[in-house]
Amino acid sequence: MDLEKVLEEVFEADRSLRAAESRLLATKDRSALAQALARRVASEREKKAPGSSDRLARLADLCAQVPAQATLDALIRILDHDDPAVRTEAGEALRDLGIDRFKDVRSAVERALGAKDLHLALEELPFVLAELGDPPSVELVARFLRLGDPAAVASGIEALAAMGDPAAIEHLRKLEGDTREVTLEEEGVGELRMTVGELAQDAIAELTAESPDDPADEAPGGASRS
Repeated sequence: MDLEKVLEEVFEADRSLRAAESRLLATKDRSALAQALARRVASEREKKAPGSSDRLARLADLCAQVPAQATLDALIRILDHDDPAVRTEAGEALRDLGIDRFKDVRSAVERALGAKDLHLALEELPFVLAELGDPPSVELVARFLRLGDPAAVASGIEALAAMGDPAAIEHLRKLEGDTREVTLEEEGVGELRMTVGELAQDAIAELTAESPDDPADEAPGGASRS
């Protein structure tokens, strides 16, 4: 094998890829481009053929560079893929977009909450929102607690605990008696089986421990009330 020749082929392929991407992203009709990307995402999801995972991961990056309702919805569809690496690409793209375009990402999440054909995406989205750390995310993540899929509910609970905002406690208390069981992956432990109620109780305890003293328990001037 001529290693120098193969290296040159790699460099040439990389140059061709970057040139093609530049031409694509230079399209002036952004709406048409967004729709084209969304259609290709839908097509690749249906194919489930060899190479589809790689193409979907690439599409996640392209969709992130053409923010629009169609591409945000497409990113959430990619987030529903069964390949963890593909979900990671889509989740990172949504998180990056959410930093500057939180309202747009929020709207896409709200649309996803009403979708009947999403599963894994609804388990991933709470963590995307938790990483953004935007205050409105608490109320939005709390909506996942009302879903029928206990796995999505569990993700919502864990995300709220990770956000560390005691405002989530009132939402979590509604689940303390929930007997639905979920399986969690605990680092160093493996699979852990527990009920939604137990998970909610753990989250409440964690948030209570992190929250400062309630100002209502103090009299003016900082003296504690008896």
